[in-house]
Amino acid sequence: MSAPSAALQRLRLRTELRKARTGARLTQRQVAAKMEWSPSKLIRIEAGEVGISVNDLRPLLDAYGIRDRRKIEELLDLARGSRKMPYAEFRDLYSKEFLQFLALESSASIVRSYNSLQLPGPLQTEEYGRAIMRAYDKGTDEGVERAIEVRLSRQDMLTSGDREVFYILDEAVLRRQVGGRGVMRAQLERLAELAALPKFTIQILPFSVGAHPGIQGPFTLFEFEADEMPDSLYLENPRGDSYSTNAPEESGRYLERFWELEDLAIKERTVDILKALAARAEEGADDLERLLPPVEAA
Repeated sequence: MSAPSAALQRLRLRTELRKARTGARLTQRQVAAKMEWSPSKLIRIEAGEVGISVNDLRPLLDAYGIRDRRKIEELLDLARGSRKMPYAEFRDLYSKEFLQFLALESSASIVRSYNSLQLPGPLQTEEYGRAIMRAYDKGTDEGVERAIEVRLSRQDMLTSGDREVFYILDEAVLRRQVGGRGVMRAQLERLAELAALPKFTIQILPFSVGAHPGIQGPFTLFEFEADEMPDSLYLENPRGDSYSTNAPEESGRYLERFWELEDLAIKERTVDILKALAARAEEGADDLERLLPPVEAA
């Protein structure tokens, strides 16, 4: 069973279990008491944070009054297939919200992302990623290298298969010289390579558009092939990770925002623009210091 399939099966299972419990008109507290579980165990299962064993699932389905053999086997198969989530070995490194984000990313058929401050992980070169992590995280060298491993794995996943990927990058992301001129040039050249791939779209939101709907912050939207899986929204903010799903009005609002940003963004010749920016990054042609008059010696 592939990792993306495992993630999608857990998401589908949690949806089915919530539906079954509400259909039986039972609260989480009532079910937990009936199963002799702690309430937090059921909450984590329904949130998709942990899997559920077949041995636990059988009596749970009985408590919900599910007797149809075909339905029971379908849910048991979902439980078996959802035990191994992608990136589970990195629980000590990432928050549960971000691990959920990685599970959604690995399972989505369409990914849409807007970024205003830094390049998203799957687009980063190793050197750029290290510079970013060193800027805001003073963790161990081992932790940084493990995080780099995850980012490269995400990049391989997003550039393979039939998944469609759309990134809108604010011009500030491309102008900021993370890691120095050489690192930034290599990063921009890598972006040009990615932008040339089929089903991988990079668009640029130029400074000239002024104030725009994305000023409130970065966000990512996921769509899934499975009809029963709702679109999912992931938000990032300075206070921490914020993840929202099963809220069609909210994800729909952000989808409209993404389309508004697409209308403002540069879509044509982005490969040429990225290559030109790479050359200018090496030359340092956009350094603000070059706009200032020289300081006179005392």
